[in-house]
Amino acid sequence: MTEDVDLLDDLLRLCAAAGAEPEVHHTLPDRRGGWDRAPMVLVGDDAALRCRGAARRRGVMLVGRDQDAPDVWRRAVEIGAEYVLRLPDSENWLVDQIANAAEGVGKPALTVGVIGGRGGAGASTLACALAVTAARIGRRTMLIDGDPLGGGIDVLLGGERAEGMRWPDFAHSKGRVGGGALEESLPALHGLRVLSWGRDDWVVIPPQAMQAVLAAARRLGGVVVVDLPRRVDEAVAEALAQMDLGLVVVPGELRAVAAAKRVASMAGMVLDDLRVVARGPYASGLDEQWVAHAMGLPLAGELPLEKGLLAEQEMGEPPGGSARGPLARFCSAFWDRALAGEAAGGPAVGGVS
Repeated sequence: MTEDVDLLDDLLRLCAAAGAEPEVHHTLPDRRGGWDRAPMVLVGDDAALRCRGAARRRGVMLVGRDQDAPDVWRRAVEIGAEYVLRLPDSENWLVDQIANAAEGVGKPALTVGVIGGRGGAGASTLACALAVTAARIGRRTMLIDGDPLGGGIDVLLGGERAEGMRWPDFAHSKGRVGGGALEESLPALHGLRVLSWGRDDWVVIPPQAMQAVLAAARRLGGVVVVDLPRRVDEAVAEALAQMDLGLVVVPGELRAVAAAKRVASMAGMVLDDLRVVARGPYASGLDEQWVAHAMGLPLAGELPLEKGLLAEQEMGEPPGGSARGPLARFCSAFWDRALAGEAAGGPAVGGVS
């Protein structure tokens, strides 16, 4: 609400940056509930006097350029403003608040990272299966490929030709990315949204782009699964910082356990909650309990072998696509525990086999 043309231009620009469509008034809205029901009200300092007598509510902000005026705080109190903002100093913060109001931010997504203890451990397959299973049980799901050298996780889902944006389109993202806009821009495969790598030249994803994209995905709620590389650079560290828990897939071999310990040591510098998913067949004298003990991490479960998985993928069936298969049953048991733990205040995942 303002009649200040310059201030209005600034506020319209900030709303556009936040992906919000504003309703503009010069004074209190005539229609019933307009003031009360809006998720946020921005009052220009020129309009504060015209808002006297309005019902008290949360989300009212008094906005102007000269907030050193002696009566600005009195005006804020009179209209029940929660914040007094000065532009351009508060622009970045205000864009975040507008976007939060427009998106109706609720509980962030349960975010799970999957890391291979060594190359070929099956981390990408597990990440796909977890995402496909979460979508099948009705969870809003996003699968994010965090490994630029992995060949593109959309291939495992049979969606390499699907329309939608890939990581190179987000390489220059800075600041805030709208959650709804992100979701709508990505390929929709098997009931979930997928952010994968393109087929063109390799691009570097800066840490700020990784942070912005993952934060947008988490604001949507539901479940986010991230397929992570074994090396930890600045961008991967940003991703790990937003994980609720990490799963390290470890084949039952001595060399694989030794390699996985180094991977877990690096990832554990950022993510506290790391758990082992052991994978057979096992070398003589080893089993899933031995692998977890050697890793010094809790055992999340034993990844089952699923015969015919490659043949099913060639026929268009994604990992975990068959609800009756052992991989899908493993993932369902994982989500049962993880989501129950989330409801209780934390992703407490016990042993799964």
